[in-house]
Amino acid sequence: MSRFVYADNAATSKMRKEVLEAMIPFLSSSFGNPSSIYSIGRDAKKEIEKARKTIAECINASPEEIVFTSCGSESDNFAIRSSREKHKNKNHIITSKIEHHAVLNPIKNLQNVEVSYLSPDRFGVLNPDDLSKELKDDTFLVSIMTANNEIGTIEPIEEFSKICKKNSVLFHTDAVQAVGHIEIDVKKLGVDMLSASAHKFNGPKGIGFLYVKKGTNIPPFIRGGAQERNLRAGTENVSSIVGMAKALEISISEMDSVSIKLKNMQNRLVDKILKIDKTILTGHPSNRIPGSCSFCFLGIEGESILMNLDAVGICASSGSACTSGSLDPSHVLLSIGLSHEVAHGSLRLTLGYENTIDDVDYICESLVPVIDRLRVMSPIWEKC
Repeated sequence: MSRFVYADNAATSKMRKEVLEAMIPFLSSSFGNPSSIYSIGRDAKKEIEKARKTIAECINASPEEIVFTSCGSESDNFAIRSSREKHKNKNHIITSKIEHHAVLNPIKNLQNVEVSYLSPDRFGVLNPDDLSKELKDDTFLVSIMTANNEIGTIEPIEEFSKICKKNSVLFHTDAVQAVGHIEIDVKKLGVDMLSASAHKFNGPKGIGFLYVKKGTNIPPFIRGGAQERNLRAGTENVSSIVGMAKALEISISEMDSVSIKLKNMQNRLVDKILKIDKTILTGHPSNRIPGSCSFCFLGIEGESILMNLDAVGICASSGSACTSGSLDPSHVLLSIGLSHEVAHGSLRLTLGYENTIDDVDYICESLVPVIDRLRVMSPIWEKC
């Protein structure tokens, strides 16, 4: 293997060394339980509240509106299931066909709930007018993602939230792919709940948060102790909470410069890859998460592309990380109108702050012979 290029930052991102350094004291000497009254417990509690304040400032929220969770999936489940428990007299939810399974599956498993699914256009953009048409008297929750995890398209969340507010319906957004990468101002967006996960913005795995707007008053998700204002019981993961706050603080401070760098690399990658015959860029051409690129190559399988790229030191994915082991084509790609055959040939390349132009060129130089070789072996290529 000549070199190593990591281009799957939407799946997970490398933790920054500053984040690890901030976490270490709470994995060693400052190990106290934040609920304890002795000094190392009080110190841990103080750091949790300091981290809560930092995170709140990063998204223009109040500290008491931040609830710590184990991950983005838990945050999504929290928002959906607690909203259902609050509104037992209502039975209608609206979401979209392109949501992450952390939203789709808990909604699917709710008892006695009717679900309306909004369809995207060919770029993966959802239309707020469609939401207005689907609202009912017993709609209690709308959940629309901020940015798609597979194709990178950014959705008009502010418009969706205005419609929900006008109709007195709770609005949740899965912002796992967006937080730390684009500006997130919860007051401007007008959302009631927002999910985030630290490992998507160079923080530790196994920690996330749910923003819950003051006055939303959802019931607890995990019952037990009084942690997280009685909303989520369990001893807090102090080191990871501290690490998440540090990671988000750095990401926000560097967002402008990193975004410019990522967009330049993104444009170069797209321009070069689209020169490959019978290649499709999926997602919105410009309104997408910086560094996020998604393609479909006619006549071949995405899994084969991944194995061949791995052999030359390139880490990528075919669709989302959570479903890349499945033989079924991406539900997102099918929802934007691609056929099963085309959707099977997907490749997602997501760049991070450590990537370089040399990495982009190496990916492109390596990809061309991989595609050519796989198409020669493909029994369906000549029909494409």
